[in-house]
Amino acid sequence: MKNNYSCLTVHYDGKPIYDIGFFTDFSNLPSMCESIGLKNRKVCIVTDSHVAKHYLSELEQTFSDTGVYVTTFVFPAGEESKNLDTVRDLYKHLILQHFERNDLLVALGGGVVGDLTGYTASTYLRGIDFIQIPTSLLAQVDSSIGGKTGVDFDSYKNMVGAFHQPKLVYINTSTLNTLSKRQYLSGMSEVIKYGIIRDSQFFKWISENRDDILNLNHDVLCEMIYRSCDNKRIVVEKDPKEKGERALLNYGHTLGHAIEKLTDFKYLHGECVAVGIILAARISFNKKLIDIDTLKDIEDLLKAFQFPDIKGYAIDKVLETVKSDKKMSAGRIRFIVIDAIGHAYISNEIEDWDMRSVLEEYNGAGE
Repeated sequence: MKNNYSCLTVHYDGKPIYDIGFFTDFSNLPSMCESIGLKNRKVCIVTDSHVAKHYLSELEQTFSDTGVYVTTFVFPAGEESKNLDTVRDLYKHLILQHFERNDLLVALGGGVVGDLTGYTASTYLRGIDFIQIPTSLLAQVDSSIGGKTGVDFDSYKNMVGAFHQPKLVYINTSTLNTLSKRQYLSGMSEVIKYGIIRDSQFFKWISENRDDILNLNHDVLCEMIYRSCDNKRIVVEKDPKEKGERALLNYGHTLGHAIEKLTDFKYLHGECVAVGIILAARISFNKKLIDIDTLKDIEDLLKAFQFPDIKGYAIDKVLETVKSDKKMSAGRIRFIVIDAIGHAYISNEIEDWDMRSVLEEYNGAGE
């Protein structure tokens, strides 16, 4: 990662299906796109109102310089736009621009942009190609990889979606320089998650390099992103459609998603996942799966990245929301627990009282 270029290839059924490219600018985008072909294709860049201010003009010019027709679709930034109404507006735009099955969508932005663009690509004309250009830390290390797409429905997180693999993921690490500190730190919950669920050495590395990560040291940041992507690549290659091991990536998300919804998306996704990680670790501790030192190591590392305490939600409502989670199976929640840093597994034995106990401890006993 010390060069301007490095690459990971994601495989499906043993065959390469797309590359993840790591760069410090957008200059290599045209050459990376050569592998998927741009000739005789229209390109629609989909982004939000915040990211558009920083990078849309540059991306328009980059694609225009290759000789392709470029159009853009910009929607209001924020989780509240991640819904079927925005998808409908994008469908209309593509129809009016005469987009055909051979044409291409480009997701330029964070997780909301990537999820929404990918879902639109999966359903427009029964599926067209798209590429991911993630600009947030959370999107670069997590949501842009693996082909999960979706939108929220009536405030239920990612309830409508499809698996649709991108043709390319292009990571420009310099886009993190325009992130707010809060947005940047939010992405760290997904980074730390990889260490907790499958890579104890990575967890140790994050702990040892926390100051450089907080200060956006370039070389450290690049290594962190690369190792995070490699961890996710390994998991999604083994289980591309979440039939088994891929569910481990949901560690911290069961309660995190419920808290995110019940606080009306006031907190960022990564902030809620961080709380979910702590709660899942405490459940694992209460079940005597991990010891107090392991729990403390997890909580201390999350504390180092300044995640907010998120409290004040009704515990009964959290438990009710968990029951409508898409990860339910045969009426039971498939809860991810850990028995060591670096090893997680799916448990069907976590009851309401297990979750209520840690929620009361964390949130305060009252409603």
